Order: sequence, then structure tokens, then C-alpha cells
Amino acid sequence: MPTIELITQQNAMGFKDVRLRALQNTPTAFSSTYAEEFQLTDAEWVKRAARWTDETSIAYLAVDAGSACGIAAGFLDKNDATRAHLVSMWVAPTHHRLGIGRTLVDAIIAWLRVKSVRTLQLLVTSNNDPAIRFYQQLGFQLTGRTEPYANDPALSNLEMIRSIS
Repeated sequence: MPTIELITQQNAMGFKDVRLRALQNTPTAFSSTYAEEFQLTDAEWVKRAARWTDETSIAYLAVDAGSACGIAAGFLDKNDATRAHLVSMWVAPTHHRLGIGRTLVDAIIAWLRVKSVRTLQLLVTSNNDPAIRFYQQLGFQLTGRTEPYANDPALSNLEMIRSIS
């Protein structure tokens, strides 16, 4: 079974690897693109790893046999201390249906409970039915709120929320 690790400067290259694979595998699931992030230097990935896990955010890798196979991050809402956002969620297709996604989300939620967060929000691309079903299984609900998806005007982002109890 894969282990869950905080993203740190020490595992920044694993972070880089899994993030780039995620952007290639499901490009419309993210607001960034492979072309944009591929251009980052290793030093920039190390700095990015440090920023992803601090007082206001946390990020995890799922690691199996020494290789990252999943990623998820959460950050506190700047305007509402009781709200947080789930971002960059992805699990390698080779590791689907093993409970890794649930474990990553549970790790984020555990951190959010310590921070006294009550609501976790995410955006999911309108064409990503498997992700919508996955999030619904974890207790997220569609709110009806949408926003344009920046990389393709034919798609939109759908808001989903769940309470943290």
C-alpha cells in the first residue's frame, strides 16, 4: 500500500514528477497546463514545494515503491478562516480504486480539523464525471455555482463543498 508524505523541499522532484504526469494525464482537470509547468526549473520546483506546505496550506504525495502516484493539496481561504480549498487532486490511473484518493483527502481534512475549518470547497471541471462521482462518494455536493474554465471556453468549473465535522 502506498504511503502518504508531506510535500517538502526534500521530495520536490517527486512532486515535480507526479504533477507533470497529472497535467499530461488529465489536462482539463487543472487550471495550469503541462506546457507552463514543464518550463519550471528544478530550483523553482523546490521553492514551490516549500510554499505548498506552510501555515496556510498543506500538500501530500502518495508514494508507492519509491515513486509518487498521487497528489492533493489544501489551503485556507484568505477571507474566511472557516473555509478551505482542495486543489491539485490526482491519482495515477495505475493506482485507481485502491483508496489512495480517499486517503489523500482524509489527510487534508485531518489538517483542516486542527485549523478549525468547517467547510472544504473544490472546483471540478464539468467534463470530469469520474471525479464528480468520486467527490460525491466522499460527501461533497454540487452547489450549482459555476465559473469559466480558463483553458477551454467549452468547459466550466463546478463548485463542490462538504462540511468538516
